[in-house]
Amino acid sequence: MLWAFTANAQKDQYMVLEFVKVESDQLFDYIEFKDLMEKVYRQALNDHQITGWDFWALQSGASHSDFQYIMITYYDDPVKMMDGLDETKMIEYTKIAYPHLNDAQVVKLFENSLSMRELPMRLYMKQIVSTEDDFHMRPGVLASFDLMKAKEGNFAAYEKAEEEVFKPIHQKRIEQGLMGHWSLLRTALPLGTEAKSTHLTLNMYKDYMQFFNAQAYEDLDQTEADRKAVNEGLNSREQKWVYLATLENVVR
Repeated sequence: MLWAFTANAQKDQYMVLEFVKVESDQLFDYIEFKDLMEKVYRQALNDHQITGWDFWALQSGASHSDFQYIMITYYDDPVKMMDGLDETKMIEYTKIAYPHLNDAQVVKLFENSLSMRELPMRLYMKQIVSTEDDFHMRPGVLASFDLMKAKEGNFAAYEKAEEEVFKPIHQKRIEQGLMGHWSLLRTALPLGTEAKSTHLTLNMYKDYMQFFNAQAYEDLDQTEADRKAVNEGLNSREQKWVYLATLENVVR
């Protein structure tokens, strides 16, 4: 299934990012779990409870003892996002996805799949700005998840820098074929000063070739004023962590 980000460009988009940890002796079994989840979330999409779901395998950015996968569930409404999909609904969708199983078998399958993983971190986010593009989500797509923390007192300045300075830079890279998509997400929940992150940028590439070409690219047309604006933007936030991941399953 293909998905162009521009399809939802004018709509509010809310996302739940779940960082998933699986014990090493259960990694093979977890392959079956993500395929089960794809079928279940497809039923949730058909039922208009969600607008999409992704399953990403971590390539770098954290110890595999912390987590190995990132699941993203997309919503068009913040209340739906916070309510999520309860266990009763998930089991109902599992029954639809596996019509050959009886009720007891469905419950056992669902419970076994959940017991395989932990969720050390969950983020509730709202997309606030993104590039204009027709990037297609398909297995093999590469993304970097950049966790940011706006410095105290610089929240508005940071978001302004992302929209007015960094978005045009990413838009230019997309037009040059060096990138697929970029978006800025803001946490959808109130945070205190001790929060580890306040924002997240998603940088997407069609493959590793495009990713490495982008890293090597240098904008020779950048003016001194441009460089100053970039540095001011960088100084308005802290880059807490970068996770590189590959898309394995997608529901749209």
